[in-house]
Amino acid sequence: MSAKPEAAAGGDKAPAKSKKMLIIIIAAVVILALGGGGAFFYISKQRASEDEEPAKVVHHDPKTPPVYLPMDIMVVNLGDPGGDRVAQVGVTLEVRDAKASDTVKAFLPTIRSGILMQVSQRTADELLTSVGKEKLVKSILKEASIPFGGSHDDEDEEELTEEEEAAKKKKKKGKKAPPPPEYPVIGVHFSSFIVQ
Repeated sequence: MSAKPEAAAGGDKAPAKSKKMLIIIIAAVVILALGGGGAFFYISKQRASEDEEPAKVVHHDPKTPPVYLPMDIMVVNLGDPGGDRVAQVGVTLEVRDAKASDTVKAFLPTIRSGILMQVSQRTADELLTSVGKEKLVKSILKEASIPFGGSHDDEDEEELTEEEEAAKKKKKKGKKAPPPPEYPVIGVHFSSFIVQ
């Protein structure tokens, strides 16, 4: 008779261990599910923010090398008071492909004139900063798109306050922006840049 009470006592311990194991397994599953849901939410939010802002970088087909179109070095009087400062600028245009290079060559005098006008409006102090050079690259890229249907508007040139930028993004958030048009010139590089 004494064997039965011992068996009953051992039987109670087994269900208690299995209950603890069951609770641990359920807790682990819940934690994994919450972690997976959080990761899914974070990744989907990142993708949504990338979709809102159009990519400014154009990716090339890795099978074809980029095509560059160097221009003659330009010497330009700068917009400083007194007019005694000049810049010597060498510009190389990066184009989509060899066919686009031929198209751009036909409009090179117009593009060169636009570049000269853009550089002549800058001051030496502005061109000596990296921010000034980046603004010049953007304006040259815009000038190179004009012969191919780009616009003259200076929307990108004006500096917006943080509040204005936030309001602009909020306004665009509801609307999906059309993809930017593809122009033959996709990049601007300086081969030389001297300000005297």
